[in-house]
Amino acid sequence: MQDPFHEQQNASVSSLENRISPTFNELKMLSERIFNKLPQAILNHLKNVIIQWEEFPDDETAETMELAGPYDLLGLYKGVDLPLQSAIEKGELPDIIYLYRRPVLDYWCESGETLGDIVRHVLIHEIGHHFGLSNELMARIEQVSESASSL
Repeated sequence: MQDPFHEQQNASVSSLENRISPTFNELKMLSERIFNKLPQAILNHLKNVIIQWEEFPDDETAETMELAGPYDLLGLYKGVDLPLQSAIEKGELPDIIYLYRRPVLDYWCESGETLGDIVRHVLIHEIGHHFGLSNELMARIEQVSESASSL
């Protein structure tokens, strides 16, 4: 007869046996759930921001950001920071937050963090760039989001 520790280990291994990595659709649903749990005061300023999952950063992004490899970037904000946008801008490209599936999943495997925590962190970091915020303010937004997600 096995002890409870080994039974728990076997159950954990069994749950992994048939698990595949999250699909684009699953990651999209996860990021949308995290996004929608942000404080309404933040969401009010994100109505024109698109969240887009890609497998990896494109070649232009990798070159511009001088990435050492395709796994070096988990997310990227492309757009005009909110403080720099004028009320009369017309015809501009939408602001986009790119989340990169393979780098995120690789980081998830190596970090020991939950996938939700990683996606939340990257998403909030990129939203912070949309607002033109400092890293300190982005960390505070993340704490509020974590508190809301535990409710």
